[in-house]
Amino acid sequence: METKYIVSALKYRPDTFASMVGQEALSTTLKSSIVQQKTAHAYLFCGPRGVGKTSCARIFARAINCMDRQPDGEACGKCESCMAFNEQRSMNIYELDAASNNSVDDIRLLTEQANVPPQIGKYKIYIIDEVHMLSNQAFNAFLKTLEEPPSYVIFILATTEKHKVLPTILSRCQIFDFKRIPPARIEQHLHYVAESEGVQVEPEALAVIASKADGGMRDALSLFDRIARFSEGNITYANTIENLNILDYDYYFRLTDFFLQGDYRSVLIVLNELLSKGFDGQVIVNGLAAFFRDLLMAQDQSTLPLLEQSEVVMQRYVDAARRCSAAFLYQSLKILNACDQQYRQSNGKRLLLELAMMNIAALFSKGLTAQPAPAATQPQPTSAAPPRPIATQPLPTAVKSPEASYHPTPRVQEESKPQELTVAPPPVVQENPVEVKTVPQARIVTPPTVETEGSRFTLRGLRNKKEQQQVAEQQLRREMNEPFDEEQLRLAWLEFAEKQLTEDVHLKNTMNSCLPSLTPGTTAFVVEIMNNKQKDALDVVTMRLMDFLAEKLRNTTLKMNVQIAESSSVNRIPVSLDEKIERLNAENPLFDELRTRLGLSIA
Repeated sequence: METKYIVSALKYRPDTFASMVGQEALSTTLKSSIVQQKTAHAYLFCGPRGVGKTSCARIFARAINCMDRQPDGEACGKCESCMAFNEQRSMNIYELDAASNNSVDDIRLLTEQANVPPQIGKYKIYIIDEVHMLSNQAFNAFLKTLEEPPSYVIFILATTEKHKVLPTILSRCQIFDFKRIPPARIEQHLHYVAESEGVQVEPEALAVIASKADGGMRDALSLFDRIARFSEGNITYANTIENLNILDYDYYFRLTDFFLQGDYRSVLIVLNELLSKGFDGQVIVNGLAAFFRDLLMAQDQSTLPLLEQSEVVMQRYVDAARRCSAAFLYQSLKILNACDQQYRQSNGKRLLLELAMMNIAALFSKGLTAQPAPAATQPQPTSAAPPRPIATQPLPTAVKSPEASYHPTPRVQEESKPQELTVAPPPVVQENPVEVKTVPQARIVTPPTVETEGSRFTLRGLRNKKEQQQVAEQQLRREMNEPFDEEQLRLAWLEFAEKQLTEDVHLKNTMNSCLPSLTPGTTAFVVEIMNNKQKDALDVVTMRLMDFLAEKLRNTTLKMNVQIAESSSVNRIPVSLDEKIERLNAENPLFDELRTRLGLSIA
């Protein structure tokens, strides 16, 4: 007679606490409650699919009713209660599928049955699987019985979605959270199953299956059966990858080698190979991002356990991580994350994917792919105080002109006595046509150093430190001369209007409508506005604007030229009262004469 085939997920389903894989802490707690005879009246087992919730509930129920229990809390498997359970004829252990029995009538029938005492054993145990599928009315009908059941009744609820269970149900149960099974434990158990079934396996193949199972032993055993049938009892890494149609990490290692060489052509060839095999672009992006994340974890011994890879594959990650710098991995993850966010809305998905790959390969030219050299120790400062900046040049005069340029004024250091400080008073600003008068410089002698009582700081030292910081900042600003294009300039222009002009709505609208135009080959740009009022408003924020643009664009040689558009002088709408009168006189020369004769005034 032909023997019926049993899938591995059922054949190797755990039937004792000792055979529970990856849930040792929960097994120990449940066995202790049985040995100490301190079982609760209601339990809730929750966790991901395929981690052993229902199997553990059955093992727990059988051990509670066992008539000849072992000292460690395990069921004997030979008494009448255990034999009845194994043969599926037990009258004291009931299993209810809440997905198909979720009505109020089903719960009322259950509560009526719970009033009948057990015939064999001490307890009647009800295992309710997928309890989150019960309706709200069924939950409410179950509340009273769950809170105060008969002394011989124990409820074991199981669910994959604890957040869908009513809080009033959760508060009446002892909650046990089942965790995902680590890939290493799944791989170990699959090796045991392969030996028991006489199947030849490669360790790397089992590592792929364990990773694909995502922490579920049932999924891992189902994949194992599928590949064993496909490979006819000889599971290799190659046929595992082919059967599961997953993206092999060998591709990621190849891509990383090409990235580190800056060889974007080979990167595009590998990418085309993956796309031709039917892999979705977003799957490639997410898989490569996860791979770089694993490389980042493999760079340090303390984060190596976060890798979640088998020991066979882990060494390859460690070797590859040694050749990558942290800066390269950070920048690559940022590029891939941006590509992932834009992928769904993009019309040219392949082009977006290829640009992301080429941007990662371009990091080679920036020197980010090499491991950073160890930081050199900084020399200790000597006891002698550095020379202080003595004199400052007068600030530039705020003069209205069509061209505004930004050049930070350097601080000049002179070799002179540290006790004297030359101070130049601010210049006098006059509006018409610009004559600047300055007062002769005054020489102020600083008092001797005063030490504060109970403190080792001095006024001179604090002043020196502040001036040194200012010199360092200005030196940094003088060195900023990075190139930029018109698009970057306009983005910075709009960002200033959005962030800095939240209260001045009119000027904000003016800047949004009058975008700057960059003069080719220079750092000068032209802004065309409509009238003098807009120009006056823009002059007020010119210094703030140029500071913001210089910092944003990393360039301190910017020059701004504000012009009034020629076409606006004829077609624009008059704003001020004088402009309105001028417009009326231009349209009708008799208007001014009429206003004078009648003695009219315009409000």
